[in-house]
Formats: sequence, C-alpha cells, structure tokens
Amino acid sequence: MDFFEVLKRRRSIRKFKDQAISENELELIYEAINSAPSAGNLQAYEVFVVRDKVKLKQLADSALGQEFIAEAPVAFVFCANPARSRWRYGMRGEKLYCLQDATIACAYAQLSATALGLGSVWVGAFNEDEVRKIIGVDKNLIPIAILPVGYPDETPEPTPRREIKDLIHEI
Repeated sequence: MDFFEVLKRRRSIRKFKDQAISENELELIYEAINSAPSAGNLQAYEVFVVRDKVKLKQLADSALGQEFIAEAPVAFVFCANPARSRWRYGMRGEKLYCLQDATIACAYAQLSATALGLGSVWVGAFNEDEVRKIIGVDKNLIPIAILPVGYPDETPEPTPRREIKDLIHEI
C-alpha cells in the first residue's frame, strides 16, 4: 500500500475479528518498530507483546475498562526506558527523549499494521502501575501506550481534523 494511502486509511479500530495475526505479519510489525528513528539511535524503549487472553483482559481492566483491548488477538505495550537515554543525554534524555522514542516506535507499529490491512487503536489512558505488574516490569520502565492490533471488524468514518491553515505556521 502506498504510504499516503496508509495515512488516509488509518483509523482507530475498537472492534476486532476473532482471527489470529500471522507470525509473518507480526515480524513485519517488529521490523517496522525496530526501524523507527530514536535519539542518538539508542532505541530507549522496550516493547512487550501480549497474546495471552487473561493478560489482555487485565490490560483492558487497567485501561479503565476499555474492553476492546481484550478482544484483539495481540496488544503491544510500549515502554520508555529512561536509563538507555540518560547515560548519553542526562535529564533531557531521561525525561523526554525516551518518551519520544517509545512514541515514534508505537506510531511505526500502528502505520505498519494499517499497511498490512490490520486495525489498531492507540490507548494512553491506563494505570501505569497495573500495566507494569501485568507485563512484569518494575518502575525502571514507563508504560507509554498500549496498541491492540487485529483484523478490523468495523469501518469507522474519518474523524474531523483541524484545518491545515490553523495547524501549520510559517515563520
């Protein structure tokens, strides 16, 4: 799929078919994640792939009851790794760059899923401590986003966007 077509087709999908994602498709998403740019090429993030139905339900519960997470065949949990960035960039790396790195990696996963005909939705509302417990990590990692991915079982209309003239500012 053409890149600009991918951007046009990407929607927030909250209904998924009961259909597994192939290992080949997952590998393509992993490669996209790994190709994402990062500060100093440090890749100051970790990605946890959750397929276990019990853990998916726990993630949904930790995300204020967003049950669609449990309906997806897989959810990616993107975590910032401040220590990977701190050693080179100090506090700015610890407080900002690692968050940016995890965010960019998640965006690459989301766009690659769309290119594969899969659906996803960015989930940012969740209890960080509960998510840490579910994926088995300590406070050294910061959960940034949960990205449930699967075959879409809905076709939402595009959501309204800001006018380009109100968004872009030439100086």
